[in-house]
Amino acid sequence: MSHAMSVIKIPVPSLEEQTGIVKLLDRFEALCTDLTAGLPAEIEARKKQYEYYRDKLLTFTPLAES
Repeated sequence: MSHAMSVIKIPVPSLEEQTGIVKLLDRFEALCTDLTAGLPAEIEARKKQYEYYRDKLLTFTPLAES
């Protein structure tokens, strides 16, 4: 079996091509991480902003009587 395995050729990309693949995957990972971490945080921030302005608009102060 070891002889059969020794004759199998496995293509390996050049170091330059490997570096390019790593950079591409790093950018992809950063994008995915940003979406999974950043998007929920942004949604939460917009929700708090909405609640703040809703409360401001719906809070009335009585007018002072003349």
